[in-house]
Amino acid sequence: MEYVLSNAAVSRSFTEYLSFAFGQNDPNVWRVKLHGLPKDYNMLDLPAVSLIILLTLCLCYSTKESSMLNLIMTIFHVIFFGFIIVSGYCTGSVKNLVSPKGLAPFGVRGVVNGAAKVYFSYIGYDSASTLAEEIKDPSKNLPIGIVGSVLITTVLYCLMSLSLCMMAPYNKISDKSSFAFAFAKIGGMWESNLVGAGASLGIVASLLVAMLGQARYLCVIGRARLVPSWLAKVHPSTATPLNATLFLGVCTACIALFTDLEIIMELINIGTLVVFYLVANALIYRRYVITGHTPPFYTLLFLFLFSLSALGFSLSWKFNQLWWGLPLFGGVMITITAFYHHQVPQSHAQHAATDWCVPFMPWPPALSIFLNVFLITTLKVLSFQRFAMWACFITLFYLLYGVHSTYQAEEIEIAANQVNSSSTNAQTNKVEVQVL
Repeated sequence: MEYVLSNAAVSRSFTEYLSFAFGQNDPNVWRVKLHGLPKDYNMLDLPAVSLIILLTLCLCYSTKESSMLNLIMTIFHVIFFGFIIVSGYCTGSVKNLVSPKGLAPFGVRGVVNGAAKVYFSYIGYDSASTLAEEIKDPSKNLPIGIVGSVLITTVLYCLMSLSLCMMAPYNKISDKSSFAFAFAKIGGMWESNLVGAGASLGIVASLLVAMLGQARYLCVIGRARLVPSWLAKVHPSTATPLNATLFLGVCTACIALFTDLEIIMELINIGTLVVFYLVANALIYRRYVITGHTPPFYTLLFLFLFSLSALGFSLSWKFNQLWWGLPLFGGVMITITAFYHHQVPQSHAQHAATDWCVPFMPWPPALSIFLNVFLITTLKVLSFQRFAMWACFITLFYLLYGVHSTYQAEEIEIAANQVNSSSTNAQTNKVEVQVL
């Protein structure tokens, strides 16, 4: 869900920056308003749909050519980032960082709320794991690539945000095509057009990578029979998951055509936070129960108490009335984590010397659990309602289709293995009789 929604959001922002590339300061100039549809669903984005269809066809044709195109556009993207950062520092002013209401005009709460809204920017790094079969020494190189890409992108995010704030005060930054709008105010139209064109090409590059990864995810899910198996079929000529690519391309295009960008971002953020929360819990469970062979009760009790304490801390922060809850629940989280760390053993025997594993367990995933719960509570109520509807649909689909389909697939696989084993034994006996 997160990949489809994030691709739809990025494709709609493509239309906004593309309008600046052609000298149009109105981000909705190329969108068609359709009367009769509800608000936030009545602006048809045909350029976004066209871009998704074009990239879908490219990915269906060949992965090799798509990867080469992505490499070229990524190099251009990095050069474009450098242009924005240098231009922002040269033409901007440090006074804009503290004017009119200081460095953090909305306080710490504003920073936290903003972090929850831009959380979807960190979607996509896990897509590198879908290419593990094609990586040399993945147990060593894959974690280095993921962590390295996160660090590099974080630095670029911070530098670009700093340059934007230097070009214009926070209250004059547009929420649509921010960089192109800022360059139009302090520079000239040619700079705004250049930024719009560069951002559009950068969006194409990021979309290409995200759509490449999402099709591989769905292909693996199809092999497990959690979705119809025809989604896992690979085209014999192009060696690409054709059905999965086409299906996800159609879904992304439909969402990008109607849905407003803010609604998509809210769904992405809550979905991504929930997924990262579950991954952090699964990491602790795997390390201590599956690998460490400890009783699952202690780990499940720790995860439940820690999540409950994180929720109490987050609600105390949100409502700003239960001030005593912050030190209370914060101290409880630290205490139960330290107690669990010293009382429940973990085993490293199954890890080879070259294998990478998360250090300082269970502190890093525990911190991730807290941050995800904390950021989830800062989102709007409407986001929870929409996510609940989607979660109910997925749960029903899994119970009505996925469970039975995977069970039948396991029965077929067991029967096929038994038939192969029987035929192998029969041939072995026949050879022995002939020898005698």
